[in-house]
Amino acid sequence: MSKRVRPIAICAIEDQDRLFVFEARDTGTGTMFYRPLGGGIEFGERGADCVARELREEIAAEVTDVTYLGMIENIFTCNGEAGHEIVLVYRARFADPAWARRGSVEVHEEEHVLTGRWMPLAAFRDGTARLVPVELLDMLEGGNRDD
Repeated sequence: MSKRVRPIAICAIEDQDRLFVFEARDTGTGTMFYRPLGGGIEFGERGADCVARELREEIAAEVTDVTYLGMIENIFTCNGEAGHEIVLVYRARFADPAWARRGSVEVHEEEHVLTGRWMPLAAFRDGTARLVPVELLDMLEGGNRDD
């Protein structure tokens, strides 16, 4: 990771009490973590357009009803390196309702192929699974918002 602040946008897609996320392993700690899909905002690109583009690129899915939820400043360590992100968080729906019935899918993120899946929000609430950024669950449940 470079020593700069990285602007990203992520897309929280929920279905009942589940959240669509990718899973990854922090090689520094060996722990699994989960994050909604999204990625780096390109110069001149709005956050909402970024999440639509990223989901198209990563899993060939279209989203609709994209709504801004808030911003999280995420300072973290992953794979033994420090990172700093300004995270614009959006909520959306898959344009194709069949996505709600899908199991796991390949997520093509930069040079990595990860697994995308629906995860129960209860797993994040009870600590069984780790959602990042850590403030995201509170934001999704109506807490931390920067309206």
